[in-house]
Amino acid sequence: MELGVFSLSDIYPDSPDTAASRIDDIISYGILAEQHGLDVYGVGEHHTRAFAVSSPAVIHAAIARSTSRITLTTTSTILTVLDPVRLYQDFATLDLLSHGRAEIGAGRSAFTEPFALFGENMAEYDELFAEKLELLLRLRDEDTVTWNGTYRPALHGAEVNPRHAGDLPIWVAVGGTPASAMRAGRLGLPMVLGLIGGTIDHAKRLIDLYRSTGADAGHPEEKLKVGITSHFYVGQTQEQALEDFYPYYHRYLSPETNGGRGFHVDRAQMELLAARRGALMVGGPREIAEKILDLRAELGVDRFLGQVDLGGMPAQMVRDSIQRFGDTVAPAIHHVTSRSLEGHPSA
Repeated sequence: MELGVFSLSDIYPDSPDTAASRIDDIISYGILAEQHGLDVYGVGEHHTRAFAVSSPAVIHAAIARSTSRITLTTTSTILTVLDPVRLYQDFATLDLLSHGRAEIGAGRSAFTEPFALFGENMAEYDELFAEKLELLLRLRDEDTVTWNGTYRPALHGAEVNPRHAGDLPIWVAVGGTPASAMRAGRLGLPMVLGLIGGTIDHAKRLIDLYRSTGADAGHPEEKLKVGITSHFYVGQTQEQALEDFYPYYHRYLSPETNGGRGFHVDRAQMELLAARRGALMVGGPREIAEKILDLRAELGVDRFLGQVDLGGMPAQMVRDSIQRFGDTVAPAIHHVTSRSLEGHPSA
């Protein structure tokens, strides 16, 4: 099972953070994640000044030069507003820089602003995503591409350079829409599901739909990989983690921070979400390990990524969480999963 962390690069309005300081921290978190043995590091893409990163490939290029092993993914790339040709070139270049460690997590965007900025019609965002994903996959898989569509000029025998070095996996990012899960299954692409509310039972319904759709389309089970992302913090103990994390979680989700979007979460609601089957991955090392192992045992999850910084969390708090995840939680999870693969009891 792959384990990692990611940043969406939010800048809390009342904090001393700037885009420059957040970018420095986000790069340092990726390097730290590798140093503490984690497998994957993700960076999100946004196009308002409430976030620091609009180009994850550039951030990952900086991380790539100071790391050698960790997978560099996006959480996620807003494919609906981007040109697939240029997107492929950027990530093929990153793949060469990182010696085959680049990935793309392709999403549709939960925000309206990118559509206006790039001149795309949000009413057509599903059609945009479908067409651009189809072209992106062809650019990855074919040396020469002839293609015609609705939302960009046609390609005639295009030889797009440079070519990537590794596999350049493309995951489909799903926020909870059954149609999106079914599309990923039909295409036989790995799916990463954002789990930010409810329980793992909610995720199970979408994952079952994804896998059944993929099986009906003829894709082998091993091709239908599933990742889960969640808000995340590993404290020294369960009690300390909840106490320390709540102020940042509350303001990260609040409408006052998000221009009227979002919602208020009180302490009791947060604790319910952080319970054993809840979506929120906040607790001590033991509780986090148990919850991730539940994802593996009940949902067959192949990858877990935790959103490691949000709401203006101090950089040292984030670094401590990454260190505990890599040094304590990840080895415990790998010990159990390796014993299960060997046929030993997981208890």
